[in-house]
Amino acid sequence: MTKRQEDWVIVTALSLFLCLSFPSFSYGLVPPRTLLNKLSEGKYLTTQELWLHQTLDHFSPYDHRQFLQRYYEFLDYFRIPDGPIFLVIGGEGSCNGIANDYLAVLAKKFGAALVTLEHRYYGKSSPFSSLETENLKYLSSKQALFDLAAFRQYYQENINEKLNRTKIENPWFIFGGSYSGALSAWFRLKFPHLTCGSLASSAVVLAVYNFTEFDQQIGDSAGAECKEALQETTQLIEQKLATNEKELKASFDADDLEIDGDFLYFLADAAAIAFQYGNPDKVCKPLVEAKKAGEDLLDAYAKYVKEYYTGTFGVNVQTYDQKYLKKTTITEDSSARLWWFQVCTEVAYFQVAPSNDSIRSSKVDTKYHLDLCKYVFGEGVFPDVNGTNLYYGGTKIAGSKIIFTNGSQDPWRRASKQTSSQDMPSYIITCHNCGHCSDYRGCPQAPFVIEGSEKNCTNPDAVHKVRQKIAEHMDLWLSECMDPGSRAFI
Repeated sequence: MTKRQEDWVIVTALSLFLCLSFPSFSYGLVPPRTLLNKLSEGKYLTTQELWLHQTLDHFSPYDHRQFLQRYYEFLDYFRIPDGPIFLVIGGEGSCNGIANDYLAVLAKKFGAALVTLEHRYYGKSSPFSSLETENLKYLSSKQALFDLAAFRQYYQENINEKLNRTKIENPWFIFGGSYSGALSAWFRLKFPHLTCGSLASSAVVLAVYNFTEFDQQIGDSAGAECKEALQETTQLIEQKLATNEKELKASFDADDLEIDGDFLYFLADAAAIAFQYGNPDKVCKPLVEAKKAGEDLLDAYAKYVKEYYTGTFGVNVQTYDQKYLKKTTITEDSSARLWWFQVCTEVAYFQVAPSNDSIRSSKVDTKYHLDLCKYVFGEGVFPDVNGTNLYYGGTKIAGSKIIFTNGSQDPWRRASKQTSSQDMPSYIITCHNCGHCSDYRGCPQAPFVIEGSEKNCTNPDAVHKVRQKIAEHMDLWLSECMDPGSRAFI
C-alpha cells in the first residue's frame, strides 16, 4: 500500500468513527438580528453532527454538571499526521455545519483539518430545556472561551488516540468573524499556549455602551445622496407613526410590533444590513431614484425591507417584539433572546441615534435599550461594559499573533481594532461592497458565494491582497509552532 493510500485509509477510518459516534438530526435557525454571521444557505462542507460532554460552569470547583455540545469536522484536506487543525468558532446563532467559504481555501492550502464548535446555548447546544433568565447565567464569552479550550484539548487527544500516538500536538489556528471574531482574538489572549495564532475577522472586541459610531459609519458608507434619502425616509416614518401608526406598520408587514421603539429598531436594522453585508446599492439605489423622481420614499423603503431584509435574509419580524423576546421556550428564533442576554449583560453595543445628523430615529436611544433589558430579563440585568473591556482590553488588547481584518463599509468596524502592530496586524479591506467578514465570504454575502470568491467585489484586488497577507502571517506563525528537532508542535 502506498503512503497516500495509507493516509486515505486513516482519514476515512477516523472520520467514520467520529461520525458514527453520535446521532444525526438537524434544524436551522434564522440568524439573530444584530451580528448576522451565518449566511451559508446550505453551502456546507459537512453537516454531520458530532457531540462532546461539556462542563457547564468552568469557574466552579464544585459544580460538575455537563451538557452536550455540538461540533463538526472536515478531514478531506487534512495532511496526516502533522497537518494543522483549524478551529472555526461558532457565534451567536445555530451552527449547522462547516461553511464552504474562504477558510476551506486556506484549509486546502495548509493541509488542515477543519473543526467548528457550536457556541453554548445556541442551536442544539443548550444546557437547559427552558431559557428563563436564571438558566442563562452560564451564557457568557468567558464560559465560551473555556468551552473552546476544553474542546481543543479533547479533539487533540481524540486525534492522537486514532493515530495511535501520545503527547503529540498538531499546530492549531483559531478563526472567527464578528462576535466569534472577538472570541478568536480573546482566545489567543487568554490561551496563547493552545494556538499558533488567530484570525479575528470584523472582530467586535470593544464593548460599547452607546454605540453612536455604528450609524455614523452607515452615513459615511452611504454617501451624501443616499444618506439624505435615508434620513428623509426616517423623518417620514416618524411623522406617519404619529398620525397613522396602524397603516404604517402594516405597510412593512410589522403589525405585531406594538412598541414603537421595536418597530423603529427593525427599520434601522433593515437599512444597516445592506452596508454590513456588502449590498449598499440594494437600499441606496431605490431610495435615491424614488427621491429624484418625486415618488413616495415610504413605499420604496417598504418594498426594499420586504424583498431584501425579511425576504432575502429571512429575518423574522417577531424577533424585534419584546413580548416575543421574553418567551423562555426554546424555538427556532431563540438566538434573538440569547444574544440580547449577552448584549444586556456583557457588551451592550447599544445602537443609539447620534445627537445630530442621525439616520435612525432618535427614539432608539439608551432608555429604549435599558427598558428592553429590564422587560425581557427582569430587574438587575445591566451590561458590564467596563468590566468586559477591563478583562479583555478592548481595542488595546495585548495579545500577540492575532490578525484583525475589517471591511471599509462595515458599521461594526468602529468596535474593532484598526491600528496595526507587528504582533497584531490589522487590515481594512477597501471597496464599495466590502462589509462584515468580507475576507471570509467575499462580496456580497447574500447570496452566499462558494469558497468566498472575491470576483464580485468592486475591488477584488484589495480583498486578494488582504487574503495574501493573512496566508503569509499564518504560514509564519504555524512554522514558528514547530519544533524542527522532533516534528512536534509547541
